[in-house]
Amino acid sequence: MPAHTELTTFDGLAGVIDCALDWPDDTPLGWALVLHPNPSQGGTRDNKVVTTISRACVQLGLVAVRPNFRGIGGSAGEFDHGKGELLDMAALVEQFRVRYPDIAAGKWILGGFSFGTSIGLQLYAKWTAEAKNLPDLVILTGSAALRFRHAEARAPEDALVIHGEDDDVVPLSEVMEWARTVAMPIVVIPEAGHFFHGKLLVLRQIILNRIKACL
Repeated sequence: MPAHTELTTFDGLAGVIDCALDWPDDTPLGWALVLHPNPSQGGTRDNKVVTTISRACVQLGLVAVRPNFRGIGGSAGEFDHGKGELLDMAALVEQFRVRYPDIAAGKWILGGFSFGTSIGLQLYAKWTAEAKNLPDLVILTGSAALRFRHAEARAPEDALVIHGEDDDVVPLSEVMEWARTVAMPIVVIPEAGHFFHGKLLVLRQIILNRIKACL
């Protein structure tokens, strides 16, 4: 559990971005941006996979930033099928770096679940082209890499991609189709569905192990 959670806002292109910041006990070693699943299907920053990623980051000394996408919680605007959400998250990262320069100077992780992974992959491609803001680790869970594309999508070769064997929302075969094109290894959790019900502790341990290697 985080030492405390701070509610704050950033400025998106459609208005405010409603955001939760989960803080560790000690001085932060860096930060993580964790992006939630499809807003049109009930996805929010409080999704259990999102909070699992966040808690792993906080446990290892990072501030976890959990924004709500457009139209969710206190965030302004309406669902934009990924286009506006991509622009909002790029703006949030820039504002976070200005507001918290000491934290932003440390390690940083980009994580996402489902719809959030599509946004994350497009952000990573944008930053690669600009040669800036590249995260130290990218975590993709229940990846929707082939969906909601409005710009180039790219993942680093050492990204942590975790998928459920029995995912009925984004079938494992779809993720394998993407992975083959980029020679991306995938960690498959046996008998896990899209939301990793009953497998969240396994998911958390995989993420913890990888973050430890990154710090």
